[in-house]
Amino acid sequence: MIRVLLAEDMHMVRGALVALLELEPDIEVVAEVESGDRLVELVREQQPDVAVIDIDLPVLDGLTAAATIRADLPGVHTLMLTSLARPGTLRRALAAGVDGFILKDAPPAKLAAAIRDVAAGKRVVDSQMALAAWDRGECPLTERELEVLRLAAKGTDVPEIARTLSLSPGTVRNYLTTSVTKLDARNRVDAIRIASDAGWL
Repeated sequence: MIRVLLAEDMHMVRGALVALLELEPDIEVVAEVESGDRLVELVREQQPDVAVIDIDLPVLDGLTAAATIRADLPGVHTLMLTSLARPGTLRRALAAGVDGFILKDAPPAKLAAAIRDVAAGKRVVDSQMALAAWDRGECPLTERELEVLRLAAKGTDVPEIARTLSLSPGTVRNYLTTSVTKLDARNRVDAIRIASDAGWL
């Protein structure tokens, strides 16, 4: 029996996924959770074979939670779920060491098969996402530029970004200007949109 822990913040979606997985004769949902911080705690408690994780969890996002699980509990496999096929998100997920990555609108049988494959130590990547990642170029922004852009995307102003990252306001403005230029954006808001659509933020 494959023991699964499911992390999804939308109650109806989580309920539907649990009901579908319970129909599988070799899969048992041992726990379900709605936030990333609680997910890491429950994985430690339950020690599931596979943690099925929504990428957009509140408090602690799914990718950060998956990276923490991989570092602390390498025996637990992780399968990420997303509703958006963003190439940059797939790259970030693979960099975080997740074992699988599929779209939420995949047929139920595909989810069950992905869980079985991940539990068996195989890597699973949705074919549509893999092709999109292949076609899309690498992110042109440095990690520091992405960090600044992420904070700007949350509505943080330049002085606060500077304090958070221990930079001068002028340096923060330079990073934002460079990001706009590299992404061929019209302005900071457009740069955030382009980076978000690509899954880089």
